[in-house]
Amino acid sequence: MENKIKSLIIDDDPFIMELLQDKLMQHLPEIEIIATANSGTEGLKKIAEFQPDLVFLDVEMLDMTGFEMLSQLKTIQFQTIFITSYNHYAIKAIRFNALDYLLKPIDLGELKKAVKRYKVKSEAGYDTINTALHNLQTTDMSEHKLVLRTQEGEVKLILKDIIRIVGERNYSYIYLTNSKRKLVTKTLADMEDLLSDKGFFRCHKSFLVNRLHITSLVNSVTLKMSDQIQTPISRRKKESFKIWFEALV
Repeated sequence: MENKIKSLIIDDDPFIMELLQDKLMQHLPEIEIIATANSGTEGLKKIAEFQPDLVFLDVEMLDMTGFEMLSQLKTIQFQTIFITSYNHYAIKAIRFNALDYLLKPIDLGELKKAVKRYKVKSEAGYDTINTALHNLQTTDMSEHKLVLRTQEGEVKLILKDIIRIVGERNYSYIYLTNSKRKLVTKTLADMEDLLSDKGFFRCHKSFLVNRLHITSLVNSVTLKMSDQIQTPISRRKKESFKIWFEALV
């Protein structure tokens, strides 16, 4: 018999809390709900008291956000599955940091997948939360760490170390300042979605570039990057790239 997963639910919506408890008890008996809390303040007390393995955490509570609650902990020795609404601004931050989340109202299939992902993670899951808190507390965006899942496991890349990303079907190659490259199982559209507000621009259907590494414009359809590699600008993106690039100067 496998060990029970000691779990804590922190959510200020009684309906969501009851719904989640019901689904866990009926369909995921390996999850033991050891306590619940209806605010971030109460959640901090329950974490200290019960030392959970897994916390289901509401992104937005009346007294504080889930991230603000986590930032008050000296150490984090549990994994977190966030609970959020579809249009919440925090979803992008959650996805950027490769954190797990469930959308309200909670779907049973997605809940089972999230618990399955929890089981295959190790203590590295704690580090993912710490990386997310680092990013949220660091004002210099170039120092943010992008967390990506690869076939070899999770990788963390500092944004300033990424020169360009090249899309190839359902994969992307990330070219780094140390002359290495990483292959990740995300499309270039996925990478654009994560990075478009962090100084990256999709200048071509196959290329996403980091503004920090653009050294010159060779001509209206060609960029020179810091590794001396020339990168094309598609004619369709020429005008929007010009507006984006001039706004950075």
